[in-house]
Order: sequence, then structure tokens, then C-alpha cells
Amino acid sequence: MSSPTSRLPSAAEASPENPPGRFAGLRRHRRWAFAVVVVALLVQMAAAMIPTAVEQTPTIDEPVYVGTAVVYLEQHSLRYNPEHPPLGKLIIGSGLAFADVHLDPAFTGDQTQLGRHVLYESGNDPGRLMLLARLPMIVLTLLFGLVVFAFARDLAGPVGGVVALALYAFFPDVIANGSLATLDVPVAGFLLTSVWLVWRARRRPLRYLPLAGLALGAAVATKMSALPAVAVVLGLVVLSVWHTPDVRAPNRAIRILAAVAGVALIAIAVVWAAYLAVDPRLRWATPPDLPALNGLRGLADWLPLPKPYRDGLHLQFGFEDQVWSGFLFGRHYYGPLWYYLPAALLVKTPLGALALWLAGAVVLLAVPRVRPAAPYVLVPAAVLLAVAMTGSRDFGTRYTVFLPMFLAVAGGGVVVLRRRWTRVAAAALLVFAAVSSLRTFPYYLPYSNEAFGGPAETHLRLHDSNVDWGQDLGRLADRLHEHYPGERIWLVYKGAGVPAAYGIDAADPLRVRPDQVHGVLAVSDSSIAKADAHLTALITGSTPIDEVGHSITIFRRP
Repeated sequence: MSSPTSRLPSAAEASPENPPGRFAGLRRHRRWAFAVVVVALLVQMAAAMIPTAVEQTPTIDEPVYVGTAVVYLEQHSLRYNPEHPPLGKLIIGSGLAFADVHLDPAFTGDQTQLGRHVLYESGNDPGRLMLLARLPMIVLTLLFGLVVFAFARDLAGPVGGVVALALYAFFPDVIANGSLATLDVPVAGFLLTSVWLVWRARRRPLRYLPLAGLALGAAVATKMSALPAVAVVLGLVVLSVWHTPDVRAPNRAIRILAAVAGVALIAIAVVWAAYLAVDPRLRWATPPDLPALNGLRGLADWLPLPKPYRDGLHLQFGFEDQVWSGFLFGRHYYGPLWYYLPAALLVKTPLGALALWLAGAVVLLAVPRVRPAAPYVLVPAAVLLAVAMTGSRDFGTRYTVFLPMFLAVAGGGVVVLRRRWTRVAAAALLVFAAVSSLRTFPYYLPYSNEAFGGPAETHLRLHDSNVDWGQDLGRLADRLHEHYPGERIWLVYKGAGVPAAYGIDAADPLRVRPDQVHGVLAVSDSSIAKADAHLTALITGSTPIDEVGHSITIFRRP
């Protein structure tokens, strides 16, 4: 299908001096060459994500999603993890369906206890379960890479598509979160897909708008943070139908209303289908002590969505009303900082990618031939970032993983500037970003760029899922067995893993007086960032001697 915006003419395209037949073979070879490059970039991305998924132990959120997915598969119950819709966990469950998972049907604990029970207390192999849970997300992340490529190709031709895909495929946050059985990458990817399909609907609305509704519904059915994007996507539907060439003025308003209603209804149907796929009878009991919604929040109860979804919104708003602690540039604080996410993004974005993002955004706004795409690429990214910045949980840039997707598409637009120096500069920045990413392998979660000292120094500026999400418990076990055999081990671990399951025999130094702690002290860097007086005393009297995965520091305490 032809692009809604004219693409750049190829050097080999027909002209009065270049007859059509002369370069037909060259154009075919170019297509194959681009296909090979796309496959190579995705293979590289898979080669980064799969070892990462194999080596990392469960992060804090993953056991809850895995346990909930098992309950979906075996008991068809919605009672766990209602604060998130089911679709993402159903995708996780598609991998767990290949495992013979044991779950005590009489289990009655909460969702955190459920995850621990499934992974560590039911005779299951936690490593195998986590890999099977993560593989569907890896596949989905690779498929979203094709969407990035296709979107940018529509705007700037195949070269622009390759630039955008390279920005995406090497981006550390995408690799890190795409390797996990979590919900941040799926919701962002589904939103990107819906916007791309709405863009394509400028020429063929009947073909692409229903697909856009499916993708939008998939995003809303994965994570409730997608709800603010619904208004943006529907606004873009209006824009696409308005510019449809065959829509006459007298019929335009009717077509627009029909298109918006159709996309919205399809999205709503997808959300209902996700819940009914878990439990066709939609058995649901509202949790006790559900937070009340006041003011505009009360409109959530009027959404045409399943009752468990609306109750989940109550829980999410309840989380937002709590006071959480954060850590930024060495400062431990309480309550959110409005500039936290931009500051964290500045640390965790490769410098080459950051330059290409900015250049691509300028090109989309300044160059007439691609300017029509600016609302589709830049407005969703800006609105979602603004909404994320109002959140109360300063836990990590995973809440903005949509930015590397949308802005990769923008970055691909730099190739519409047909000056040789711009192509050379873009290539150099792309190589710089790729090298920065490759150097951090396989420690993508704690990545930070060269201006901030690289992954080894991320813990000095950020915490939680930016650097230490509990992913290195297995690596810590290997390090202790290899370098500190037979020594007394003390451990302060921030994560969802069970140290004993990986052969770590350690005591908790926070349960005894500091003068009783002697030997090897291993501390998660997120715990160091928010250390209380007791832990501070332990660290102050110790000597750092080693680190694991740039997320756990090992001390020796005399």
C-alpha cells in the first residue's frame, strides 16, 4: 500500500534519464537488502534479550503476574491482581501453558504470596517457569519492532525505517523490559500499533480503523495507564478521516462520528473479551475496603467496561493517593517530583539516540512533506509523558517505555533531509547509540549513558527498576560460591526472589545489632539508596570489595 505521505524518491527510480526497466533489478535487490538488515537487527535484539531473560532471577513484579497467569489457566478466576487487566497476563500464560505447573487449589494467600508459592513452594523449577513466561513478551517486543520499522518507512522510506528500527532494537530500556514478564512494553507497543494503523487509515479507513480499534483495546486490556491515550487515539481518528481523499464535505461529519464510535466500540469489545477469556461467567467479588473515588475520578464507575476493570481503577487511584519514596541524583525523598521522569530519561537514554530523537522531532515539525505525521508521532508521546509525570510513583523509566518507540519513528525521519552531512551525522549517532547499548550487555536494567558514568554508576543517581529490581539474585549466588566459599554471609536483598532457592545461606543483618555483623555483607543498591540509620551504620563500618550486575554491592565487615 502507498504511504499517506509521499516518500523520498529512490536514486534508482524511473526518470526521463533513467528508463523504468533499467533499474528494476536494482530495486529488487534493494528490497532484499533492506529485508536482510531488518532481520539482522531483530536477530541482534533477540540475541540480547534471550540471554538476559535466562540469566535474570524474578524481578519484583514478575512473580505476581506469573502466579496470576497460572490461576487464570487452571482456575479461570479473576481474583488476583485486579489492578491490572488480564490481557498481558494471558500473554504470559501462553508461555506457561507449555509447563506442567503445580498449584495447590486450596491456596488462599494474597497475590505476593501466590507468586512465591508458584515459583518456590510448589515443586516447580523457577528458572524454567520464568523463561517460559518471558518468551512471549520477547516475541511481542520483536513484533513491535516491525511496527516501528513500518511506521517510519511510511514516513521516510526504507532507509528511515531501518534507522528507526535500529534505534528501537538497541535501546537498553526496551531490551531490559522486553525481556521480562511485565506489562510496560506490551501496553506501549499496542498503543504504537494503534496510532500507526490510524495513520494508515488516512488512505484506507475501512481497512485500518477496525485494526486500530483492536490494537487500542489490547492496550487498554493490558494496563490501565493506556486510558489517557484513548482520547488521543480517537482524536487522531478524527484527523485521519477528515483527510481521507474520498470523503465529501457533506458526509464528513457522519463519517467521523461513525469512525470514532466504531474504533471505541471495538476497543471496548476487546477489553470485555479479555476478561471473558479468563472467566466466561465473569464471577467477581469486589475487594473489601475498596478506595472511594471522588470528583472527576468518579466517572470511572460509568465506563462501559467490566466491573473488575472499574474496581481495578479504584485500586490504582488508591495507589496514587499514597506517599511513596524516591531517589534521584543521590537524594532520598518522599512524594513525587514532577521532573523525575525527564531527569531519569536523561540518564538512561543513549546520547546518540537522544540526539536523533530531538533531530527527528524537529524534522517532523519543520519539513512539509512529513509534517502531517507530527500529530501522530509527537502528540501521543507528549501526552503520555505528561500524564506519567503526574504519577506518584517515581520507580523508573519503565513507565515511559513508549518514548523509545514513538521517538524511534521520529528519529527515522531525519533521512528526509537529503544533505550528505545529515546522513553521515545520523549514521554516526546511530553507531554511537548501538555501541553504548552493546557495551552494557547483559546488564540492561542498570544502564546509564556515558555522560553519567555508565551502568556501574547508575545506582548513585537512580534506584528501583532503573537499576536494581531484584534481578541479580542468581548472579549473586554464583559470585558467593566462587569467590567467598565458607564465609559468613549477610544479605539485605530488595526483590521477589528467595535466596535459599539459589543456594544462598545468609542471615539478615537488620535483625541484629551492627556490632554482631562480621564477614561478607551483600546489599541491594536500591536498599543502599534508601538506607535507614541501621543499614547506614552497617555500610559505614564496612569496605566495598565487589559488585554483582551493577545492582548489588558486596562489602566486607570486620
